[in-house]
Amino acid sequence: MRPSSFRRAGVFALAIGATVGLAACSGGAGTGSAAPASETAAADTATRVALSYPGGIYVLDGESLEVVADLPSEEFTRLNSAGDGRHVMVTMSEGFQVLDAGTASDEPALTDLVFEAAKPGHVVTHGGKTVLYADGTSDSTVFDTDALLGSTDTLPEVETVPGVEAHHGVSIMLEDGTFLTTVGNADGRNGVVATDASGATIAESADCPGVHGEGTAKDEVVVFGCENGALVYDDGAFTKLTAPDQPYGRMGNAYVSEDSALIVGDYKSDRDAEGYLLDQLALIDTAAKTQRVIDMPAGAEYTFRDVARGPGELAYVIASDGAIHVLDPETGAFTESFPVIEAWEGPAEWQDAHPAIKVSGDIAYVTEPAKNAVHAVDLTTGEVVESATLAQTPNEMALTK
Repeated sequence: MRPSSFRRAGVFALAIGATVGLAACSGGAGTGSAAPASETAAADTATRVALSYPGGIYVLDGESLEVVADLPSEEFTRLNSAGDGRHVMVTMSEGFQVLDAGTASDEPALTDLVFEAAKPGHVVTHGGKTVLYADGTSDSTVFDTDALLGSTDTLPEVETVPGVEAHHGVSIMLEDGTFLTTVGNADGRNGVVATDASGATIAESADCPGVHGEGTAKDEVVVFGCENGALVYDDGAFTKLTAPDQPYGRMGNAYVSEDSALIVGDYKSDRDAEGYLLDQLALIDTAAKTQRVIDMPAGAEYTFRDVARGPGELAYVIASDGAIHVLDPETGAFTESFPVIEAWEGPAEWQDAHPAIKVSGDIAYVTEPAKNAVHAVDLTTGEVVESATLAQTPNEMALTK
């Protein structure tokens, strides 16, 4: 645990010099001097879709699905929105490299800007802050989400919150400066600690074995997944929610809307089950502090990439039968489904390309790796409004907004 005497004040450092470098194997795609960005430019930019493939990243126009850039990168990269409407964080060998998705007048670029990190992991955006987590050190790098919009050749000012023991973790900062971070080491993970803006401990819990992922619901209530349920942080205190299946009922990822108190989570009740396909979902009411589990429709399974929140605070699951299934988190009922892609099988490894879904407004973007395709779906009608076939097989996906 981080000692209560730890102080975050004064940890700010201007990230320049050695922290700015081109990540290995990026092929010199970045220039470090992309066209000037501004908040106006970001606001005027429509959604851009970033898709990774082995050795590269496509940037697509969100309306036409036209490829506006094809940028070389490393063999396997993970993509996360930076939260500012224009940039994407790319996990590279040296850290989090900044992808500028561009505007109608500015070409996309994989810039030279790199937030150095040992084993870069989760990216969390909330309350005007972006938090980058390094699994290799458990350090968290925090910066103002919009800061990259005005920074073209240097990284913005950051706050580095040192970790204690390295593990695959995640951190988030709330609007009042409360900082929540997972606790663990090389042998496992078991809980979460919350500190105030001075670094003093507010609350902590070690009752979350295998803690993974986070999601922030209405009123800044934060949920972390555990191997036997979930951990909820609300107004300075942790509440443990016990899964209906014991000793193992794992929620690993939370799919949230910050306008809803209801969270949807992936769920696995058999520790020894083979493969990555799941057939149940966890539903958490953060106001009532309750958790229940529901079954997917018969013949429909999914992975961690296949759930998103969208219009009406509903959840949308692109399932193995090729359809998007619409879930009402309040009732736990699947209200409708509509076909989008061909039926598919689960991946042999989690990193392998398989269908994914991301939502912007009323539009869901769905990848179909078996056909090297991506589709835009109007979630209000179920209609596929645009499709595109790519030269390479899409894997990871991130949207700028």
